Amino acid sequence: MTSRDSRDETVGQSRSSFCPDLQNPDSTVERVGFLDPASRFAPQGDGGDGSAEQGDGRSSSVQGDGGEGFAPQGDGGDGSAEQGDGRGSSVQGDGGEGDGGEGFAPQGDGGETRRVILVSPRGYCAGVDRAVATVERALDIHGPGVYVRKEIVHNKHVVNTLRGKGAIFVDEVDEVPIGSVVVFSAHGVSPAVRIAAQQRNLVTIDATCPLVTKVHKEAQRLAKAGLEILLIGHEGHEEVEGTQGEAPDSIRIIEQGDADTVEVADPARLAWLSQTTLSVDETRETVARLRSRFPALTDPPSQDICYATQNRQSAVREVAPQCDLVLVVGSANSSNSVRLVEVALDAGARGAQLIDDVTQIIPEWMSDVCTVGVTSGASVPDYLVREVVDFLQTSGFNEVIENQCIDETLTFALPPEVR
Repeated sequence: MTSRDSRDETVGQSRSSFCPDLQNPDSTVERVGFLDPASRFAPQGDGGDGSAEQGDGRSSSVQGDGGEGFAPQGDGGDGSAEQGDGRGSSVQGDGGEGDGGEGFAPQGDGGETRRVILVSPRGYCAGVDRAVATVERALDIHGPGVYVRKEIVHNKHVVNTLRGKGAIFVDEVDEVPIGSVVVFSAHGVSPAVRIAAQQRNLVTIDATCPLVTKVHKEAQRLAKAGLEILLIGHEGHEEVEGTQGEAPDSIRIIEQGDADTVEVADPARLAWLSQTTLSVDETRETVARLRSRFPALTDPPSQDICYATQNRQSAVREVAPQCDLVLVVGSANSSNSVRLVEVALDAGARGAQLIDDVTQIIPEWMSDVCTVGVTSGASVPDYLVREVVDFLQTSGFNEVIENQCIDETLTFALPPEVR
């Protein structure tokens, strides 16, 4: 079992509250990490550039041209997350009944009750849902033989399912036959990839998440202003490659450990951006360390880490102190899933494991475990989580409690080519 003591290093800090403002690391907002994009997608545009500006969950709306924007509206108040009386509700098994309260203290039949805390929100985010639906719709329209550059999302079950329906996954567009249909993945592509597709006369369908497109637009604007850009992210990740490709002469990729050593051309003309799926705490620390060296560091115009990444991390952070073990369903190449394991450990879970599906659960992990938290990354279909819960119930965890932190209702319109 991955434990807090066995890791090579501790990433971030444990926090009982969450501060969504990376640009002001001293601010503390109790449980405001749960961004509430409560309204549905607004298809009418305003003639803008189509990028999706991400707010803080309050009642603001930004639409793009042709429907690429979204309206992330909260309750119209100060942006704080509403806590309902269903937070401690329990789904009762045959071992007794829970008290429905904040303490999650179910009573068993004389022995110690073993329980599962099902963390919510979890699973598909709006960008992943849009990307998967884009490939499915393209297959409906064009039939089997639709190509997809890279994995549409980082989940092997999703990729295998789409492959079974006729999608063909390739690494680069030069593998796609001239004139064929190709879908760009949710992680985005660089301008060089688009040019290569045009040269092969490919029919392109862009399933890039609008929140990634937003970061691309920010990179273009900052580079045009003559700023050097430090892109906080993981070298080799498709999203980072796509963003860097928007301004390769202006962007340098850095990871957390580089903040104390990176050298820049002009500290007075410096900005930062980030990959959308990073740990919120890690990114906040990295920015703070950069700013201590470069006080003139320019912030992005809005939050880069996406609402779903923040919400899932905040939900895990809240539940982790109650858990002997947290199981995160997600693939190893999914950045946001890996981050959830780290967040669980930092927040107080005794152990945490990343699993693709129920078959990867090792029985020894359950030794001396009474409470298991279960969550999933943003590219994981929920049936995989349900299979894990079913397994735990048949293994003696006779109470399932759903810790519902917020309902996510944000959606993105499909690309015009498949509407």
